[in-house]
Amino acid sequence: MVAGDAAGDAIERARRLPGLGVGLHIVLADGRPVLPPERIPALVGPDGRFRQSMLATALAIAASPAARAQLRAEIDAQFAAFAATGLPLDHVNAHKHFHLHPMIASAILAIGPAYGMQAMRVPVETGAPLALRWWAGRLGKRLRKAGVLVNDRVIGLADSGRFDAARMERAVARPERGLTEIYCHPATADMYPGHAPGYRYRDELAALVDPAVRAALVNSGARTGNFRTFLDHAEPVTPAPAG
Repeated sequence: MVAGDAAGDAIERARRLPGLGVGLHIVLADGRPVLPPERIPALVGPDGRFRQSMLATALAIAASPAARAQLRAEIDAQFAAFAATGLPLDHVNAHKHFHLHPMIASAILAIGPAYGMQAMRVPVETGAPLALRWWAGRLGKRLRKAGVLVNDRVIGLADSGRFDAARMERAVARPERGLTEIYCHPATADMYPGHAPGYRYRDELAALVDPAVRAALVNSGARTGNFRTFLDHAEPVTPAPAG
């Protein structure tokens, strides 16, 4: 989140960890824009922040060419802000999976390649509601056609906020074929400004460093890494027409 309160600290930490795959988490809801609010009035509320209602933003984008132009400008500004950090761009996704909106996906596909975008996460999980799997699967097909590396599934989405060591150990012990992303929200505290009520962030952090989880992953024989590790399976990315 390049406009987030802790972005500067996160960037400095990432620079000390060159093996960390850092992605751009595009924010278009429940957050602060990079551009001045007066340049994107269709996307923000009176407080200058993105609207809390994703439905209102989605409808504005669908109904208004001006809103779509503002959307593209803000997405471009967020890509530019990430590029200014000097960090390699590992992957792209959007806050609260807003890139499932086809016009947001179109804007990202039109803008991202110029900034080195080569991979994107889609929120597909075995056992998720059929409608979500179908819609996310359509986005995955579209991205692959454009030459973007896409995960085949995530694990942990259904257990958001409670993906503890026991659940994670079971999930990684028998990986399915293809590219799987471990999806979680680790933190050193459960309560902080902006936390999701009920989330067990500390348990998810503990799961990632749990010896039993690590052993299960090693014993599974799965190849591990960030998105860039698997880019040899992707075709060159070409810009898609803006929608």
